[in-house]
Amino acid sequence: MPLRSSHFPFSAIVGCDTEPLDDLGLSLVLTSVSPEIGGVLVRGEKGTAKSTAVRALASLLPPIDVHRGDRFSVDPADPGQHSPDGPFGPETPVESRPVRLVELPVGATEDRVLGSLHLEQALTRGQVAYEPGLLARAHRGLLYVDEVNLLHDHLVDLLLDAAATGRVTVERDGFSVEHTARFLLIGTMNPEEGELRPQLLDRFGLTVEIAAPTEPRARAEVVRRRMAYDTDPAGFAERYRETERALSARIAEARDALDRVRLSEAALLKIAEVCAAFEVDGLRADIVTARTAVAHAAWEGRTEVTRADIRRAATLALPHRRRRNPFDAPGLDEELLDRVLGEEELPPDPPEPSGPDGGDDPVDTPPEGDGAPDAEGPEPTEGPADGPIGEETGPEPETIPEPAPHEPVGEDRPDSESRPSAAPPPTAKAAAPYRPRTFTVRGTGEGADGRRSRAIGTRGRRVGASRPGPGRGSSLHLVETVRAAASRPGEGERIRLRPEDLRVAIREGRESNLVLFCVDASGSMAARKRMTEVKTAILSLLLDAYRRRDKVGLITFRGSTAELTLPPTRSVDVAAVRLDEMPAGGRTPLAEGLLEAARVVRRERLRDARLRPLLVVVTDGRATGGRGAVGRALDAADHVAGLGVTTVVVDSESGPLRLGLAATLAARLDADHLPVGEVDADALSDAVRERAA
Repeated sequence: MPLRSSHFPFSAIVGCDTEPLDDLGLSLVLTSVSPEIGGVLVRGEKGTAKSTAVRALASLLPPIDVHRGDRFSVDPADPGQHSPDGPFGPETPVESRPVRLVELPVGATEDRVLGSLHLEQALTRGQVAYEPGLLARAHRGLLYVDEVNLLHDHLVDLLLDAAATGRVTVERDGFSVEHTARFLLIGTMNPEEGELRPQLLDRFGLTVEIAAPTEPRARAEVVRRRMAYDTDPAGFAERYRETERALSARIAEARDALDRVRLSEAALLKIAEVCAAFEVDGLRADIVTARTAVAHAAWEGRTEVTRADIRRAATLALPHRRRRNPFDAPGLDEELLDRVLGEEELPPDPPEPSGPDGGDDPVDTPPEGDGAPDAEGPEPTEGPADGPIGEETGPEPETIPEPAPHEPVGEDRPDSESRPSAAPPPTAKAAAPYRPRTFTVRGTGEGADGRRSRAIGTRGRRVGASRPGPGRGSSLHLVETVRAAASRPGEGERIRLRPEDLRVAIREGRESNLVLFCVDASGSMAARKRMTEVKTAILSLLLDAYRRRDKVGLITFRGSTAELTLPPTRSVDVAAVRLDEMPAGGRTPLAEGLLEAARVVRRERLRDARLRPLLVVVTDGRATGGRGAVGRALDAADHVAGLGVTTVVVDSESGPLRLGLAATLAARLDADHLPVGEVDADALSDAVRERAA
């Protein structure tokens, strides 16, 4: 098939011109061989050729057959698929076309994704016609979402529904359309800009972590190829044409061989063992790993799934499914994987029914050994892979200590006080997060769709209509549009629509906010129990911000200065790491912390005036940054209050003798004031019930 040369050659990106495919190239190829795997999520920092590789993949895929004039690309050979443009008879011409790469912008509207009323035909001819959306265009092709972690929640919901059912149903504006939408979903993201919703994360069959090479020669080669391509794109593509053709032919051969690959019972049991050892949720991981192992065997030209296929499949299919919360680092313990897989080859399956004794099912019988019965299986063995596949590998995962990054510090851990005096200030760890109270920004905003504060946007209940404009929604309010046209005098009995008659719906929903933490890290906070309590409260609020799609920032103040520890970002994971590493000690420069918060708020307002801030000040209210520190702190509080920022003061003061300085600070900030223990919503509810009783 003719290869398109408009994109950077795929083989020049993923290394298959000189060596075996890297993780990125292999994951894209395997999901192309077996689309049932469910797509690929590519995670990596900026400038690592994520988008370039995805766009180059489309040119390698075999073309598809479609009916001429069919906008929905149904397969002519599949009688179960029906196109809204049909029916198509046997006389309808069938044509071959390349696989489409459809890009879904993060700012796309729901109408653009699902399809909508063809407005021109409705207004000029009075006909109700359907204009297909991006999901219809992507059927039997690739749907690519760059920066998929920034996709609005309502678009995520649409993708989840289409990925789960393989169909799109549109009921709106006087028409009803249902069509097939099966596509290869590929997403790329930079984790520093925020994480992905767990529901959508699980829909990606495979995930790959990529980073720029650190070896100078490899980096130089990347630059050399990029400059050569920019100088002469056609000539550069020609250098890789034969490699691209061979790669395309190998993908086609692997697709044809897929049905001939045998997944033995022993291999399937081993896949189940691996998934159970990593404690993945549900059974989707087992299914995806099995499909990936079969595709890998077909890609390697084998007719039987081997341990090597299972291992390769597990490294691609399991890392993103074993995460327990947004703050756990992705990855896979390959030592545990090797221990579960063992070293010996999978036994042949199924065993011949005409066995020597015709007795019990010997599927779990080791292929080699001393003939010991199952009763001797639990005997411990030294080494990670000395035993055959069987019950020896079952208890192994329990012997691997994997403390979560933010689990409570156990009593048996060495205390920080035992460190030498020259060591950095001690850092306490947060305990397990809890469900925090919900804090919102006062008033009604116009920010991006989220789940925190009230806002006028594109989602939510309809509260009115207005002329189109920035921040006023995008869905046409047909009734108000017709009413505006009908109210014009002197037009006679016939209504004529003009551009100024158009009205869009005004909807009230929820927006995301900038949650800016300003944390006291002075010596008065350094008590281990107090800092643990404070970090747990902040960690819980960070988890809440992740779920509500907020942007977060972290300011700490101690000694004589305040520091913007984490500039505002959507990566709550990074914020949790910075919080975990935050030391405590020294004086309390409260004024400097508040003034730094004011500077950050002003700067972020210049960047995005619609992103409203919520300032969370965590302190005991004491200001000990020198003479006049209290007065300067109160003046700084007045300055922050003058910015109109919604503020919450979390009072970390504890003990029998309390000065109540945080409450005074909250009054000057015009802020809500609550003790750190009342951040926990469940604990507060229990306290209220006890008082009522």
